[in-house]
Amino acid sequence: MDPANLGHMSDRRGTPAEGLAAAERELCGLVNALNHRIENHVRLRATPLGLSAPQAVALRELTGPMTMRELAERMSCEPSNATFVVDRLEASGYVERRAHPTDRRAKQLVLTTAGSDLRERLLDLLTDDSPLRLLTQQEQRTLQHLLERAVTGD
Repeated sequence: MDPANLGHMSDRRGTPAEGLAAAERELCGLVNALNHRIENHVRLRATPLGLSAPQAVALRELTGPMTMRELAERMSCEPSNATFVVDRLEASGYVERRAHPTDRRAKQLVLTTAGSDLRERLLDLLTDDSPLRLLTQQEQRTLQHLLERAVTGD
């Protein structure tokens, strides 16, 4: 759908409000379809490494030391779900919980050497044949910017 024609949707779909609602419904469907493709891609790439999809997402998002709450936010899940995932990664020797340097009540999650190595392999697999591969870097940046605006309301 051509975004330039969204204001003229009444010509084909009734009132302008109906046209805008149809365009929004179509856009939501596309975002949902992309999300499903990305989730499936992560699952397919995680399995050969012996990881579940949530474990792969946690490893992808662990870009440095962070709290469980920060990781849960990045994973778009509840902290209790992130804790379950991290417990499994910790039991496998990929993540350690360490004392937070400035908050004695908190722990930081840190990748072990094995976890860093696994993360690198995972990132290589995730970029291979990614659902976003057909977009140029500029198109990916534009899509990111537009989605950030829609999410944050800015």
